[in-house]
Amino acid sequence: MRVVVTGGAGFIGSAVVRHLVLVKGYEVLTVDKLTYAGTLSSLAALDNHPSHKFLKADICDRGAISRAFETFRPDRVMHLAAESHVDRSITGAADFVQTNVVGSFTMLECARDYWNTLAADARAAFRFLHVSTDEVYGSLGQEGLFTEATPYDPSSPYSASKAASDHLAKAWARTYGLPVVVSNCSNNYGPYHFPEKLIPLIILNALHGKPLPIYGTGHNIRDWLYVEDHARALDIIAERGAIGETYNVGGRNERSNIDVVHRICELMDAFRPDNAPHARLIQFVADRPGHDARYAIDATRLETELGWKAQETFDTGIEKTVRWYLDNAPWWKPLRDGYDGRRLGLPSSTQQAL
Repeated sequence: MRVVVTGGAGFIGSAVVRHLVLVKGYEVLTVDKLTYAGTLSSLAALDNHPSHKFLKADICDRGAISRAFETFRPDRVMHLAAESHVDRSITGAADFVQTNVVGSFTMLECARDYWNTLAADARAAFRFLHVSTDEVYGSLGQEGLFTEATPYDPSSPYSASKAASDHLAKAWARTYGLPVVVSNCSNNYGPYHFPEKLIPLIILNALHGKPLPIYGTGHNIRDWLYVEDHARALDIIAERGAIGETYNVGGRNERSNIDVVHRICELMDAFRPDNAPHARLIQFVADRPGHDARYAIDATRLETELGWKAQETFDTGIEKTVRWYLDNAPWWKPLRDGYDGRRLGLPSSTQQAL
């Protein structure tokens, strides 16, 4: 099996690449632009591995992507490349439209051109997995879950750009017959997560005795999914998912942001007791514009039709995650040196150093 993974030097993408090469034994071509959130150090376990190749390329570069298809000859594409941080999308929406919408269009067109050249059996076996987010569904109330039939209602430039790319992917399946499958996942966490996101930011700020910023009241709820569980799910969806269909991926681990932060503080108190109690560092800050109240995924279809189950609970996954960051400073320190925890998503005149 030969698989192209876009965004494979990023957080979720690198977990997928490691799983495909080291667990499944597939040949993988990682395509990544290596923006601030992509780093080859996340793929260090695959250095000199005969089944892994890397191509530095922008998914908007049609020539580069077409050449990648022609030379690598994949059986499958797993498209994860995206700008993904909501806060950055608020003040820099253009990058999100370019990468997430135009880039996805380019990937779909290059895949279609390549797919049309394949022999009948290879055409039938080919799959294009478009990886997306539960944020396209908007915000839930106190009850209910997002299902594959939930109407789209994006709130941020990030989620709007992902919703647009989801619609393109579905349209390429319906109009051109391209064998596309779509996945929408809940909030991921785990090793190799860029430190602008909530969980790694809180871990590293706590480690350094810096304020732990909580947006608004901290009662916004997310469904947390351990990244290696997600990588397994994506492999299963790409292999067995029905063409033109959507599969929601969630960990069934709803937690409010403030509860997540308190749990990290408890673990840091246990692992770094000299600086305890870390909860004293919690600081409530102005809420994010358009901050959705609650996300929660119903993963029943994935569980019943394709047989996937999350292996990590939030408690087991968050302990693994905290330990990983404490043990892997050589990975995160260069990234932290370039991103100091500054509040994003506010007008430039009001940016806050945390």
